[in-house]
Amino acid sequence: MKVVAFNGSPNSEGNTYHAIKMVAEELENKDIKTEIIQVGNKEIRGCLSCNKCVKNQNEKCIIDDQVNDWIQKLKESDGIIIGSPVHYAAIAGTMKSFLDRAFYVASVNGMMLRHKVGAPVVAVRRSGGMPTFNQLSNYINYSEMMMPTSNYWSVIHGTTPGEAEKDEEGKQIMRILGKNMAYLMEVMENAEGEVEAPEAERKKLMNFIR
Repeated sequence: MKVVAFNGSPNSEGNTYHAIKMVAEELENKDIKTEIIQVGNKEIRGCLSCNKCVKNQNEKCIIDDQVNDWIQKLKESDGIIIGSPVHYAAIAGTMKSFLDRAFYVASVNGMMLRHKVGAPVVAVRRSGGMPTFNQLSNYINYSEMMMPTSNYWSVIHGTTPGEAEKDEEGKQIMRILGKNMAYLMEVMENAEGEVEAPEAERKKLMNFIR
């Protein structure tokens, strides 16, 4: 089994990276390989709302950049970690641009991420951790993914790169998240062929303007 993790921080080895590594170490202990992809320091524009990914059905965004490569990484993985620092009590901008495009392409091209295991991870200086955690969780929930838990929300604190290593509670949260993620992935792998998965349903869309 393999996990792909996306680091939404502009700092390649900042506290978001350290948080992801804490989770990844527990996965590695169970022989689950983890690849960390740096997103936050790339130039990624937001979704154009053109719906070409719906029309083309080629698992690609019409904007031809590295996001299309990362969509295939998402598809090929068994588990996904999405990590972000907190910018104005929200997901970092570049990370959000990536998530909006990648997760939309995945959802309208056969729900590619359905029943994969996904975990959100947040690094914050002081406040805004929970809004960002909730925002990251929305992508996982919308995609019908399975989300492991920890003994608290997966938010770790720190300012300068590496300072999160001093947050003892945060470190424990990440360790437990990693263990539970590995456990859930193993359970789902062992259940394959033994327990019948629910059939996928075509999404119904409606609004309330009449």
